[in-house]
Amino acid sequence: MDAQPRRKSGLNLPAGMNETSLRLETSAASASSPSSSFRSISISSPRMISSLTSPSSSKSSICSDRFIPCRSSSRLHLFGLMDKESPAKEGGNEAYSRILRSELFGPDFGSFSPAGQGSPMSPNRNLLRFKAEHSAPSSPYSPSLLGQDSGFSTEASTPPKPPRKVPKTPHKVLDAPSLQDDFYLNLVDWSSQNVLAVGLGTCVYLWTASNSKVTKLCDLGPNDSVCAVQWTREGSYISIGTNLGQVQVWDGTQCKRVRTMGGHQTRTGVLAWNSRTLSSGSRDRNILQHDLRVSSDYVSKLVGHKSELLVWNQHSQQPVLKLTEHTAAVKAIAWSPHQSNLLASGGGTADRCIRFWNTTNGHQLNNIDTGSQVCNLSWSKNVNELVSTHGYSQNQIMVWKYPSMAKVATLTGHSLRVLYLAMSPDGQTIVTGAGDETLRFWNVFPSVKSQTPVKDTGLMSLGRTYIR
Repeated sequence: MDAQPRRKSGLNLPAGMNETSLRLETSAASASSPSSSFRSISISSPRMISSLTSPSSSKSSICSDRFIPCRSSSRLHLFGLMDKESPAKEGGNEAYSRILRSELFGPDFGSFSPAGQGSPMSPNRNLLRFKAEHSAPSSPYSPSLLGQDSGFSTEASTPPKPPRKVPKTPHKVLDAPSLQDDFYLNLVDWSSQNVLAVGLGTCVYLWTASNSKVTKLCDLGPNDSVCAVQWTREGSYISIGTNLGQVQVWDGTQCKRVRTMGGHQTRTGVLAWNSRTLSSGSRDRNILQHDLRVSSDYVSKLVGHKSELLVWNQHSQQPVLKLTEHTAAVKAIAWSPHQSNLLASGGGTADRCIRFWNTTNGHQLNNIDTGSQVCNLSWSKNVNELVSTHGYSQNQIMVWKYPSMAKVATLTGHSLRVLYLAMSPDGQTIVTGAGDETLRFWNVFPSVKSQTPVKDTGLMSLGRTYIR
């Protein structure tokens, strides 16, 4: 009880430390500079500094009252925190991102001093992310800031276009009794006046797409049959190739025959108009040129076919090109409306290939094996794509993007070879015919003005009517 009560101190000291262990003294620096007001705290308790000093150190150690790191030697530029902006939405506006960045970090964000250090108002863009060291850009909007690291590109960022959707089912089906299953015939054609002509047996029928009206154009009689139909470009007159080798020209609006021309020894299976000149191809391997302004049956004959693909000049009697790469019969031929001198051709069952030719020099540009007999080819008028129809063994319809030849769509529905193909005047709809005696209408191409996906009519998908 003889211990004197300890005088209370104003200092709140930890356990084991008393006032005698603390003393305030002037540092060496202040002794040499009287004007300095900095002081240091001397801690003489060995217990408090045992973890900081070695046994040989003195019992008294001078410590600073705060720790100021030396950032110039810490290589913090190798670690990036500000390097990536928050992920922008796909197709975001670059200008908006710049304004937002300026509002968040100030107008001087990204500008660096010559020493490579950012100001407090513009934090260094390399914190807490280790990466290879590189020189700082001269502009906050340089490619290194807005390019690979930040997700922005120097060009306007545009999202990739989604693949165009093509309805997988036909929007309309017509029954076509007596539609022949013959690879070498061409019995369907769609006029510029929106009238579909179909050869069924000995008759030709006209189907008006606007009102679904069916008109019987002609009947060739029991001893003949229809082998080919082809409208003029204006859509007023139609030519008909017959099994007896005749070529007839009819007025489609008045259903009146205008002229009959001969010259072929057997069936006329293909027709093509060029203004007032009509070309006809036959099983006799001859091509006849008919001029409607001349009274004779034909004005010239092209001879020379021997199961190869020939390119002719109408001013010459000899082919200008002979293309022999196909290994089967070639029925499918189509000129590109988008590129001059570009020809597409498709081979039969033993070939199965679509080939593209530069008819200026005869070089083959590309070819693709479709896996089945190529029956028809037709280029889109609105986009650089083409459609092909097929026979053995898949009986499918395929839409291709040119020149990549990527498949846009594969359509199925016919149970037999898809031998016939025609395109609507607006270039959006195709009609296909097969030996299953049906005509199916498909929306496969966009319109010429808008590249929006084509629409399925839905309720019309199950509709079926008769063409006669």
